Amino acid sequence: METTRHFTATVYLVNDGATALHRHPRLGIRIPPGGHVDRDELPHEAALREAREETGLEPTLVDDTEPVEAPAGETLPTPRHTMLYDINVHEDGTVGHQHVDSIYFASADARAIDPAGDDEVGADGWEWYTPAALRESDVDSDTTAIGIEAIETVGAEHR
Repeated sequence: METTRHFTATVYLVNDGATALHRHPRLGIRIPPGGHVDRDELPHEAALREAREETGLEPTLVDDTEPVEAPAGETLPTPRHTMLYDINVHEDGTVGHQHVDSIYFASADARAIDPAGDDEVGADGWEWYTPAALRESDVDSDTTAIGIEAIETVGAEHR
């Protein structure tokens, strides 16, 4: 059986020492904003678009990628992490579908979530987590670790 893979992009939004997570309706876990990379998008563009649609916030990407001079090219923001997630695992253990997820960090200038998309989780489905709250929560270990890293990284950028 062939495994299909889709490219996705995620952004950890940080404001005042906390990151925003919502409970995914189908997966039942808390995750940051993100989604599929459209055909005409670059991964960092998809991450920012998804954040705007899902939260109504205007994120500012935190990017310390060193530019490389190229006569016919440009340096793109480097994801902080690239993860491979199994999305559809069959009873026999074979994986039918995976997401190759580019993960970015961004600052948000506010915490007032007001989703802009039609099929988004409502504002009441979002919660801001500090590092202590993440450590004490039932949030998955990867989301906890990357969330804390995002908070520390964005906080260091704004000192």
